[in-house]
Amino acid sequence: PLLILAMIAAAILASGVGRQLSLDALQHNETALRGFVARHRLLAIAAYVALYAVATAVSLPGALVLTLAGGFLFGTWIGGSATVVGATIGAIAVFYVVRSSLGAALRERAEATGGRLKAVMDGIQSGAFGYILTLRLIPLAPFWLVNVASALANAPLRAYALATLIGIVPATFIYSSIGAGLSQVLARGGRPDLGIIFEPYVFGPLTALGLLSLGATLVQRRMAARKTAA
Repeated sequence: PLLILAMIAAAILASGVGRQLSLDALQHNETALRGFVARHRLLAIAAYVALYAVATAVSLPGALVLTLAGGFLFGTWIGGSATVVGATIGAIAVFYVVRSSLGAALRERAEATGGRLKAVMDGIQSGAFGYILTLRLIPLAPFWLVNVASALANAPLRAYALATLIGIVPATFIYSSIGAGLSQVLARGGRPDLGIIFEPYVFGPLTALGLLSLGATLVQRRMAARKTAA
């Protein structure tokens, strides 16, 4: 699995696809992309999901542009849903590769050196679903770091996948909504305001969701500790 993932990453880097993940490229190819979507809608959605899954699996820069492109081409709800599915599939792929190929060696290194990876691993081991959900709702750690740490901490796959699926929904649909209105912004020669997610009316509810998840996790952990003590 690790060799396959490395070959895919090398092929993507060699092809220069990463350089095409930009708003300028999206604007330049808008007519061709929309024409393809109009003629082959289901195929286009499937291809988008597959592309997003691969981009997530190899941690390809440009995930934000891909998310915007989903809303841009398919609309807020279909684009957002396709993004959530693709990102979850890619995250599961990374989880499987790390746990099956590099788990033992990376776990020993993380335990020995400590640092951010070890801190995330400890949090996941104390309560996988709640902790991962919090990190997905509020990206306190990079997406790839949570993927790797979850695998090294031996998080249950079901809890990991479900927390990822649920946790990425709010921010994904916000960006997908921005992408849906992107054509009008680009037509006027403007640039989308990606800083909108840090506005209080957007970032506030996302933070509240994350804190609620964290609070539930802490309560669950305390109840488990009391039960063990009893």
